Parts: sequence; structure tokens; C-alpha cells
Amino acid sequence: MRTIVIFLVLMLLMRIMGKRQLGELQISELVVSVLTADLAAIPMQDVGIPLINGIVPIVVLFACELIISDFGLRSVRFRAIVCGKPCVLIKDGKILQRHMRRCRFTIDDLSEELRSKSITDVSRVQFAVLETDGTLSTILYPAEAPLTASLMGVEVQPLGFPYTIIDSGRVLSNNLTLSGHNASWLQKQLDAHGVSSAKEVYALIVFESGKVYFEKMEGAK
Repeated sequence: MRTIVIFLVLMLLMRIMGKRQLGELQISELVVSVLTADLAAIPMQDVGIPLINGIVPIVVLFACELIISDFGLRSVRFRAIVCGKPCVLIKDGKILQRHMRRCRFTIDDLSEELRSKSITDVSRVQFAVLETDGTLSTILYPAEAPLTASLMGVEVQPLGFPYTIIDSGRVLSNNLTLSGHNASWLQKQLDAHGVSSAKEVYALIVFESGKVYFEKMEGAK
């Protein structure tokens, strides 16, 4: 029960912090995460410690993080002090060695980040910026950038927003209505793909353009 209570409290606090913190951690957020793990473990392991003694410090930590985030939204200077500033590591195809040393970034680190973006030649990169959350953003030279339909002058019909109609055999009625379709249309889709029930469908996604993605459940005939 103590574990469940702490779990629910942490879930609630993380939800209050917002979705940005779930995807990327700034320095203050990383500190909160590390300390929270230790504070949560103590009352779960030692039943002699009152549960409130573990919850209160956790709530205080999250409150401090929310206050820091609020100040960061109001002040650019404060945000730069707490979170740091982005650092340019590559400019015009050249590695900025001084910036690399300041960020404690090695050639191997840089190569690994570039390979994750399918880039092996540094000279193709016009700018590479180490963001405050530790990710590397790259901007290729225009001549090295992937060819797009707009550059070719080709008009492409947009697919529009995708609506998941069937998810693992379950029909999502709300999405069906939002997509502008009904049960009759859904039945026609099932018939067209040779299935008799939605339970045989792993995924059915319809786009606003009318395109349909259909995949049967594994093992379905």
C-alpha cells in the first residue's frame, strides 16, 4: 500500500509538471528525478518511517521545479543561468574545437550523434548545435539537404490528420465519428479486406484525405 501511494503521488506530480519534462530533461529536472528516486525508496523499504516523511520532500522538490520553470518562462537570463545556452559545435562545415572543449564533447561523441542522423561527413553540415537538453540539432547545407516535393515543383496531396478506427481489435467509436464515418462505412472496409469482425484487425487508420491503412491481426485468416 505504501508503494502504491507513492507511485500514485509521483504519477500525479509528473502529470502536473507537464509533458515536456517527460520527453527531455533539463539540469534542474534531472536533479529532481535523481533525488525523487532516493526519497521514494526510503519509505517503501522501511515501514518504520512514516509515509508522510517521504511524500513531503518529494512534493517540495516538485514544487521547486515548478517554481524554477515559471521563473524560466518569465526571464531569459534566469533560464540561461539554470538551463544553460545552446552551443554551436559545427559552423560552415568546420568543428569549433573551443566550443567542443567547453561542452566536454569528444570527436567520438560528435560522430555518434551525427551517425544517428545518417550523417558521416562533417563538411555537409552547415550548423550543428548542442541544445540545452543534450541533443544535437543539425542543419545541412541547402545543396546537401534531402530533395523535397516543393524543391522539385511537384504538388503533393496532403494525407491530412490520421484517425485510428480499430486498435488491436477494438473499435474506437469516438474516432470513427470524428473522422466523419459511421458503422456502415466501417463494415464496408472490413468486407473489402476480407474480414468479418473488427477483432481480426490489428490496426485500421483513416486519413482525412480518404486513404486507409489496414493490417490484420497476426494469425487471422
